[in-house]
Amino acid sequence: MASNHNSNLDPVIVGVAYPRKLSYLAKEELFKVPFLSFIIRHLGAIPVSRQDELKAGVVLRTMLDILLSGEDVLIFPEGSRSLDGKLQPLEGGVAMLALHSKAPILPVYVKGSFEAMPRGTSFPKPKKIEVLFGKLIDPLDLPTDMKDKQKRFHLLLQLEKQMEEMMYELGK
Repeated sequence: MASNHNSNLDPVIVGVAYPRKLSYLAKEELFKVPFLSFIIRHLGAIPVSRQDELKAGVVLRTMLDILLSGEDVLIFPEGSRSLDGKLQPLEGGVAMLALHSKAPILPVYVKGSFEAMPRGTSFPKPKKIEVLFGKLIDPLDLPTDMKDKQKRFHLLLQLEKQMEEMMYELGK
């Protein structure tokens, strides 16, 4: 699953909305808050240190191992939370994971989490939050004669297009 990322609430929101268990990486500092730690562990969070977070290879390898074991993963292809609530440029890790694991990408768009708990706040405000799931993007549907770089670009383009369409469908 690939979701937009506006708030620390997003992994919890998507994890609750999705019918199966998801695995996702979360900053290890979040695991120091007892109640939050309980919730995010239950929803499939795996702690990652700031040091590892800076090493994209470590993070991608961990996610790939999880995918190859047959579990569903949640990734935020924008790389970090949005500063203004708008969709940020997508990074290529999600496309690389899809190609190496042969797993399809399920686009997800969360609306309202930025208003409920934007970056820099510690406690959510009561706001309406909506989650919209897109259509699967299957890396196996790409032409076999395409080079890997072209495949990654094509997957990211499809993902970005769907996320933008969902954003407009939900009214931002």
